[in-house]
Amino acid sequence: MTAREARDALSKVPAVTLGFWIIKIAATTLGETGGDTVSMTMNLGYLVGTAIFATLLVAFVTWQIRATRFHPALYWATIIASTTAGTTMADFADRSLGIGYPGGTTLLFLCVLGSLAAWHYALGSVSVDTVRTPKAEIFYWVTITFSQTLGTALGDWIADAGLGYEGGALVFAAGLLLLVAAYFWTSVSRVTLFWAAFILTRPLGATVGDLLDKPTNQGGLAFSRPLASAILAVFIIGCIWLLPQRAGRHSGEDFARE
Repeated sequence: MTAREARDALSKVPAVTLGFWIIKIAATTLGETGGDTVSMTMNLGYLVGTAIFATLLVAFVTWQIRATRFHPALYWATIIASTTAGTTMADFADRSLGIGYPGGTTLLFLCVLGSLAAWHYALGSVSVDTVRTPKAEIFYWVTITFSQTLGTALGDWIADAGLGYEGGALVFAAGLLLLVAAYFWTSVSRVTLFWAAFILTRPLGATVGDLLDKPTNQGGLAFSRPLASAILAVFIIGCIWLLPQRAGRHSGEDFARE
């Protein structure tokens, strides 16, 4: 085994490829419809929904950390748990706490920055290429959960500001295209671009999810939340099965450049 193969064998997060981003966007959309199914359709409320998904998230993160190698199904199940928990947590902060979308977005943005700062202080890097120890994995999943929650709040804020769900989806899709352009044609830190893209895919998924399941008089398509969630789940399972899934170095040294 080469030194690179030995190093990659320790990684339990996937290589960042086009397939990664396709599944990530679908997972964030499922997080929106799945979270709304529990909190709204089942009428359990944001607090109970948060408790359910936070419990699942802790269980999956614990399982992920204890795993000895990369398991695609386990990794994406953990991502989905984080994005559904993010949906209910953001809704609880925005609505139940009464701080509104601007307040919730600001609070969660500070949480993301704080998590990244603590991660960098403790380990010297926030590159996903360093996620090979339990300590790094804990920082990774905490940051991901905060970023998923921030994305939900940001997506709801933009949509509620007058752009609607379609307009919000277009805004975030345009933002992702700008990040792609920066990746190929600038020397901007790959670590920064990764986390910016990771955050922006969440509000894109949130607005697409809302577009699917909100009533037509609110600008949505009025699809059944459970049905939309089931379709998205089948799509994700198909992608995991059909698209190449491997642990990777996340573009190698590019992501080590901060």
